[in-house]
Parts: sequence; structure tokens; C-alpha cells
Amino acid sequence: MIEPSLRPADPSGLYLRISYTDVLSGLPDADTLERWEVAVLHARPGSDDAVVGAMVFYRVHLDRGVSAVLAMEDESEDLAEIATAILDAGTGYFTDEVSATLDYVGSALLVMDGVTLDQQWRGYGLGAALAVEVIHRLMPGCRAVVCSPGISDLRAQRLRERAEWDRVTGKITRGWERVGFRPYRDGVLLLSPASLVLEEQREVLRTRVMELALAWRAENGSGAAGREPA
Repeated sequence: MIEPSLRPADPSGLYLRISYTDVLSGLPDADTLERWEVAVLHARPGSDDAVVGAMVFYRVHLDRGVSAVLAMEDESEDLAEIATAILDAGTGYFTDEVSATLDYVGSALLVMDGVTLDQQWRGYGLGAALAVEVIHRLMPGCRAVVCSPGISDLRAQRLRERAEWDRVTGKITRGWERVGFRPYRDGVLLLSPASLVLEEQREVLRTRVMELALAWRAENGSGAAGREPA
């Protein structure tokens, strides 16, 4: 049984707020690269809802605006590395090798750039469950979903040691592989939006959230239900 002290509240109260800000800059980059920000919140009856995590996704349009490679290089080093691994520098489109691994279900690219949860919510698979819901909503029109797993929270001294870094990064990578991502190269993982594994795992993860919620209520003597899983 999971200790109540390690899980601060009913997981069914978690929900997502997905937003995109259009600055109307008129710059070609804005037509190519869309930054989507996701707040992970927990409903608290009678009080303001708590922010317990955040995610960042990019929808990259390969067929409009400037070259997707240039737009990603301008945005960040992490996006530049992904572009180098899967896009043709000359055309800005998927390389032939990448294209051969993907079903043609769209022309855009969805990049999962960051997924974080507050420490007390980690360790239960909730990050993956929530991220899969965002992917499901943002992937229409995309031919590929990509990520490059890494560690953003370096406060723990142990994560500054190479062996521990590799162990934790490997664990994160295996978690994304379970939902359908597959290793490609240079640490980049690829997922086809047409993957049956993704849809199957979405249901598995939703069930897991509800099981955690029922366990929390049993441990805390509460029959109150929160929001449905995001």
C-alpha cells in the first residue's frame, strides 16, 4: 500500500490547463513554431487550485514559415539537437530515414520539451499519464512526436555523478518507451501518432490514476471524488 504521506491528495483531482499565446508578431518563425504551455493543477474545494507541475510542448510546422531547422535552432539548444537528429538541414523536412519509420498521418512535428511534477507527486507514473493526455490533444496533424529525455532538477548532489545520471535518465527513457516512444539516435525518441501502443497505454494509465485515487480515499477515509482524470 502506498503511504498517504508520499501522495499529498486525491490524484483524481489533477487536471491540465493547456495554452498557446499568439503574440501576433508577424514573424515567419511564429508560423513555423508554436509553443504550448501546460499547467498541472490540483483541485482544492473551497480554495484556489494548486499548481503542482508544468509541461512545455512545441508544434513545429514543416510546411510553412521559415525552415523548421532554423526555427528550432533559434528557439533553444535542446530543440536544435532534435532538429539535427531527425530533420534534413537543406529542406527542413524529415530525413528520408525518419520518414521511412513513420506513417503518413500529418506533416507537422510535436516536440515534448519538458515534463515536471512537484516532488511529492513523483514516483507513481502520473507524469506519463498526464503527458499522454496532452500528446493526445496536440498530435492531430502531426506525423511524429519526439522527445529527448533528461533531468531538469539537479538539486540532488547524487545526480551530478555520471553513473547516477545515467541510471535516472535510463529509467525516464524506459518510462517513455512503455507508452510507445522508440529510440532513434543521439538520445532522441520517436513516436508515431498512429501507434496502437499509445492508445492502449492511455487507457492503462487512466486506470492507474483511478486506482491511485481509490487507494488514497481508502487510506484517508474519504469517499469524495475529485475531477475525472485529465
